Amino acid sequence: MILRLFAALLTCGFATIAFAQQGVGWKAGPEAAAIERKVDALIGKMTLEEKVGQLHLSGRGEGFDINQVKAGRMGAVMNFVVPQEVRQVQEAVRQSRLKIPLIIGLDAVHGFSTYFPLPLGQASSWNPQLIEQAAYWTGREASAAGINWTFAPMVDMSRDPRWGRVLEGAGEDVHLASVVAAARTRGYQRGGVAASVKHFVGYGAGEAGRDYNSTWIPLSQLHDLHLPPFKAAFEAGAMTAMAAFNALNGMPATAHRGMLTDLLRGKWGFRGFVTSDFGSITELRLHGIAKDDAEAARKALLAGIDMDMMGDVFHKHLANEVKAGRVPVKALDEAVRRVLRVKYHLGLFDRPDVDVAAAPSLMQTEEARKVARQAAREGVILLKNDKATLPIAPAVKSVAVIGAMAVPEDERVWTDPAGLGRRLVQPLPDALREQLPADVTVAYEPAFTKNCGTEFKDKDAAVKAAAAADLVVAMLGEDCEFMGEGASRTDLGLPGVQQELLAALVSTGKPVVLVLATGRPLVLSWADKHVAAIVQTFHGGTEGRAAIAEVLAGKANPAGRVPMSFPRSVGQIPVYYDQLPTGRPQKIRQRYESIFMDEANEALYPFGFGLSYSRFSYANPRVSSEKVAMNGVAEISVDVTNQSERDGQEVVQLYVRQPVAERSRPLRQLKGFDKVFVKAGETKTVRFKLEARTLGTHDDAGRYQLDPGLIEVYLGGASLAQAKTQFEITKP
Repeated sequence: MILRLFAALLTCGFATIAFAQQGVGWKAGPEAAAIERKVDALIGKMTLEEKVGQLHLSGRGEGFDINQVKAGRMGAVMNFVVPQEVRQVQEAVRQSRLKIPLIIGLDAVHGFSTYFPLPLGQASSWNPQLIEQAAYWTGREASAAGINWTFAPMVDMSRDPRWGRVLEGAGEDVHLASVVAAARTRGYQRGGVAASVKHFVGYGAGEAGRDYNSTWIPLSQLHDLHLPPFKAAFEAGAMTAMAAFNALNGMPATAHRGMLTDLLRGKWGFRGFVTSDFGSITELRLHGIAKDDAEAARKALLAGIDMDMMGDVFHKHLANEVKAGRVPVKALDEAVRRVLRVKYHLGLFDRPDVDVAAAPSLMQTEEARKVARQAAREGVILLKNDKATLPIAPAVKSVAVIGAMAVPEDERVWTDPAGLGRRLVQPLPDALREQLPADVTVAYEPAFTKNCGTEFKDKDAAVKAAAAADLVVAMLGEDCEFMGEGASRTDLGLPGVQQELLAALVSTGKPVVLVLATGRPLVLSWADKHVAAIVQTFHGGTEGRAAIAEVLAGKANPAGRVPMSFPRSVGQIPVYYDQLPTGRPQKIRQRYESIFMDEANEALYPFGFGLSYSRFSYANPRVSSEKVAMNGVAEISVDVTNQSERDGQEVVQLYVRQPVAERSRPLRQLKGFDKVFVKAGETKTVRFKLEARTLGTHDDAGRYQLDPGLIEVYLGGASLAQAKTQFEITKP
């Protein structure tokens, strides 16, 4: 699905009023059985054209024909955000013969009116409860505007930052990604919108990080890395799924029966429906497996695609394919059944039309903004802090904020095209003035013509302001066309002329704090050597700049951690932490080892890394028993001490390694984490329960196996954790 950040959807706040919409999810017991009877009865009343209509998803804009809704020839719509327009399509349904309600979808990825950090930025918080809350408020606001389906969460594993869509996922680790997938699914559906887990499957593994490119994934890796986040989302109750654009091992995902039917519905028992991605059914022609759209429609449906998103292929060809006997009526009915099942479980047949008058008062409520501020705050990652440059010291009396990204575009206000109002998004200079003492002056120079950083507005003025200040805060990064779908990059440096500006700021001799707002990890090797401090955010949303100001001023203690390793150079990629050992491991960097001749092996900032204004130490790692049965549980503890004079949060991470097994196992694997608040001078004991059955792997046939043997356990604040204990898995 094309990522639309909907930056323009930020609206003004109104007083909170009661909101009647309840969470959605799968019904059970007699209620579910009654729904199946209703679906059977409704299918029995439908004409062939009405059945095909339920599988047709069209969208707002040129070409949309509301008469298809009135004729019962459309099952879903997308990109309707104005409540009055949503109301109109809902009213059009009642002019159809069977009055089957529409499912109304939107890319509500990280916000609707209140905006939260990009999903990668939410994952940086390592706080599943907070992530769930962000999804809840996204769903609640979207539902208030009449939306009942979101094209999220994206749970594709992302190990290549050249791919522009890493911003929509949770990074490189399967355990963190699975926890986040479940949290976001629960949040959206509690908020009143059905989740659509995407992109099934392997989309994030495109060769060379090039969007839509082919993926080649061994079956063992597919089951160990790429599928678990999907399974976690479905187990959390996700009601729909979206197929991927890519070909998986030579078969386009949109026609991959092995994945869509045999695995998803057969082995996993998924009851919901699967939508194609935007126009991906007709793209089967370009993949080279269909000679025309009719064949593409047939292959997609028979593989397990239930709904055609913006392709108009089912709408034009499926009825004829059924009449010609090339698509069995039973196959069509099953697809319709899955769509209707979701509509009934969502309660759409009984749900009233959107309340147009009430919608504005439910946007950007105080509660939603508080969650947005906390999500932005906890997602801030402190990557470098040389000589305790941060928080800004009392001796600093003048700060120069440099970079157009520090101030939102469009006259500092993001406007809502849904007609729900306008809301000020605080610029970073203003936020800093609020957080710093009154005697500190804050100057601002945009340097660039706009946030993209592709051309200078006044470089000299920016450098002059920096030279006159005690401290320089340069807010740089990716914006505009440099991130998101279709934004694969081979150069992961700062886009445009931003690096030139950064070098000029450093040359003033003043300490430079580099604040980054990006959609992916960039190559920061130069900055790491030359600037005083680096603060990483992944576009913090409505409250992003205010949260940054809190961290810079020391009002908030940074607690974000890296969800995706930062490479030293593009040539290192992929540089994920849980690599397999080799027969020639790096020891003394002699030539015949598994090393680069011209670069270090290690990431610049490894997975799980992040600094704090507090200092934490780990001691006394221990396990409840030296031997644990294959069906048993290891109870693991470690003492975490805050050795500083400042309260703070620490992300306590648990990694395992099985040094000897039937198959080579990763050097480290995350298996648990807990974000804990530790007061200054306090020691907390953090405990984990680790089920032995989760420590296995899949073989080349996709079969799961667990080997007895030694398990090493590492505990600490990053993937390089040093506190170690161990236990042995034994046969029962």
